Amino acid sequence: MSTPTIPPFDPANVQGDILAGLPKRVQHYLLFQIGPDVRAFRKRLAVLIPQITTTTQVVGDRAKIAENKKAAADAGKAPGLLKLSGVNIAFSQFGLTKLGITDNIGDTAFVGGQLNDAQNLADSGVVGSDGKFIPNWIPAFKQQLDGVVIISGDSELTVTATQAIVKGIFNVGAAKATMHEVQTIKGTVRPGKEKAHEHFGFLDGISQPAVKDFDKCPHPGQETVRQGVILCGRENDVDARTKQPVTRPPWALDGSFLALRFLAQLVPEFNTFLEQNPITSTGLTPAAGSELLGARLVGRWKSGAPIDVFPTADDPAAGVDPARNNDFRYTFPDDQTTQDRCPFAAHTRKTNPRADLEDPPISVSNENRRIIRRGVQFGPEVTPAEKAAKKTLHERGLIFAAYQSNIVNGFQFIQHSWANNQNFPPKASAGVPTPGFDAIIGQDGNAITARTLVGTDPSNQGAPLALVTEWVIPRGGEYFFSPSISALKSTFAL
Repeated sequence: MSTPTIPPFDPANVQGDILAGLPKRVQHYLLFQIGPDVRAFRKRLAVLIPQITTTTQVVGDRAKIAENKKAAADAGKAPGLLKLSGVNIAFSQFGLTKLGITDNIGDTAFVGGQLNDAQNLADSGVVGSDGKFIPNWIPAFKQQLDGVVIISGDSELTVTATQAIVKGIFNVGAAKATMHEVQTIKGTVRPGKEKAHEHFGFLDGISQPAVKDFDKCPHPGQETVRQGVILCGRENDVDARTKQPVTRPPWALDGSFLALRFLAQLVPEFNTFLEQNPITSTGLTPAAGSELLGARLVGRWKSGAPIDVFPTADDPAAGVDPARNNDFRYTFPDDQTTQDRCPFAAHTRKTNPRADLEDPPISVSNENRRIIRRGVQFGPEVTPAEKAAKKTLHERGLIFAAYQSNIVNGFQFIQHSWANNQNFPPKASAGVPTPGFDAIIGQDGNAITARTLVGTDPSNQGAPLALVTEWVIPRGGEYFFSPSISALKSTFAL
């Protein structure tokens, strides 16, 4: 039997948030259940499909944004926001089953669902009377979710209006509704100079991989991955352990798995920890020592400048320069055995170890561990009352969204085997103390003892630092599959 010919890559067949990212100032995640009339839902899905934003459309929208900014700059004015909106849809395993799609899609994490994976990810929780683990999540994520509609735009007004159109298509809230809204999670890009920074204050989304034959001009240090790392059925869609191609149903081609996480951030508590534990052994003032500690926990200064290149002082210009803010590999002299420049447990190093694995003596490719991160911040800015109390009073954080062709290869592995693994990167064999937990997202479930890591103080690299508490708290999540446009038409809709 001959192998089916895979059609050429067409960005118009890929939903827009995956490779290009829906432009947004505001983003809603409409969590839904299908039904009760599944056939009616599938018919209404056919009506939604023309509203779904493709990668080709996103590329065009981003070109319009660039033209608008240039025109404003040429006129000596601040650019106004273009009225743009985007819509994508993805389904959980529950959703596929309800739709009667029974093919094995080839990803055990997706099939099991994130609720069943929560204990493996080391989310905190309790074991119920039935022996099942119950994470400390909000109710919306503890029930069956069939899918999510992602709606992005330039303003709350635009996104709310677009969401109303989507809900109208499925008669949400009406007697003959074909979709039930479980909850809408709302995110907003932070204001002013904090735009593109997450709530702890660090510039985010810098080290995205470039995708072969889509991203034409990778920046220095930006790794190019083959399309199958992100899109199912394309080149290098393989099991990271065996290197063998993953068997997928034909309709999965050009789809991508979405790992969605609703993450609360304890900002006042994080800032207080930095204030109470400044690095002063290098002669810095307490304020400068606190700033250095934060940079060494994250792996970057708040500007985005990597500490592997700028280990002692921030360089804000480099932080926002794509030609410099990702151009490093942890390969300075002796960098494999010392933490002079960057701790082994720094968040950026734990989640993308670069030369720590790719160079001798280990020489393992990280390509199939790469993910494309989207998502958006949620919640208000820290209030004066919270600053005074040094305590979180209003929930805020990150709606984390990551795309990959294989959750087991990507998000699940990064969280479980890298961020939560005290022995990663594998430095102990070189006579280096155990690195410890990822300082930002590393989790130890319900452990009584504090998480620790080493290397934060460059003058005393073996000294452990107890992190006291977790500052990033998972409040829910699910695994979804974002089908291609052709799959939506041929397999999902009627």
